[in-house]
Amino acid sequence: MSTDQDKLAEEWAKALEEMDQGDEPEDPFEAASRAAGKESGDQSQDQEDLADEWAKALAVEEENQLKKEKQQKSFAAKTKEPNFKDLTSQAKAPKEKTKRDLDFILDIPLDVSAELGRTKLLINELLQLGQGSVVELNKLAGEPLEIFVNGKLVARGEAVVINEKFGVRLTDIISPIERVKQLA
Repeated sequence: MSTDQDKLAEEWAKALEEMDQGDEPEDPFEAASRAAGKESGDQSQDQEDLADEWAKALAVEEENQLKKEKQQKSFAAKTKEPNFKDLTSQAKAPKEKTKRDLDFILDIPLDVSAELGRTKLLINELLQLGQGSVVELNKLAGEPLEIFVNGKLVARGEAVVINEKFGVRLTDIISPIERVKQLA
């Protein structure tokens, strides 16, 4: 765009020089329109060239599209209908009763703990505990211990001593329904 302005400025400068020399001044607007006409001729050539390039590009694109369509048709001709085996008779057949093989879970380690009772302490009370201190639990004497497996209550029992070690005799196993209720 600056070239157009430069050309226009030159035309005005020529017109001013002609006025200074005493010649019949040429109308600067006519000079500018002539210059624009020359440029429009150049522009029309550029537009024709651009149109030719677009036509070539569209022709190439159309040719590529036709190749893709032919390729798709050849792929479609090569494909076959799938042949699936009918499994409905096997699905409807009565299943053999087999014993479940649970041996693969027998070696999974579990964390089993017995809880005598619980209590809540403030940090201040905890820091004041010493040897001989008594901590009061939330259970009464004679109440059963709770047996937890991986943090879930599964049974209750009473404390016993066996060969100078503590043990728990199970008195109540938690039913599956009660275990489900504890989860909720």
